[in-house]
Amino acid sequence: MKPPQWGYWCECWTEDLADGWQPALLAAFDAYSAPQADRWVAVTLRKISPALDADASDEAWEWLYEGRIETRRALLRSEPCTVSVTHASTRITWTIRPVLFLPLMHRQGAEGESCGKHRVYWSGSRRGY
Repeated sequence: MKPPQWGYWCECWTEDLADGWQPALLAAFDAYSAPQADRWVAVTLRKISPALDADASDEAWEWLYEGRIETRRALLRSEPCTVSVTHASTRITWTIRPVLFLPLMHRQGAEGESCGKHRVYWSGSRRGY
């Protein structure tokens, strides 16, 4: 079995501010380095920025040019980060949290799909583990 591995759990949430609906999870990603985690957000922001209204596009590019380095520094200090842009009445939020990925044991002899390919994560401090 592989040993636990430090990484980052990344999520993208959307929230309709006009209707007051609960946020909905759009995507999740497991990153194994701070650059990989903030790159996931950066690539997504670059892809969607042409479709955003002017204010949201400005928010996106402000983070890409100025906020990204602060995000990277915070991740390297094992601090969680959030990046948000608001387009019309929709808020899009990316969260990145340091986690310890725990491999699951392979269930030999069990019917159905093997759990050995899946991972769980523990969101806790790297310090003092």
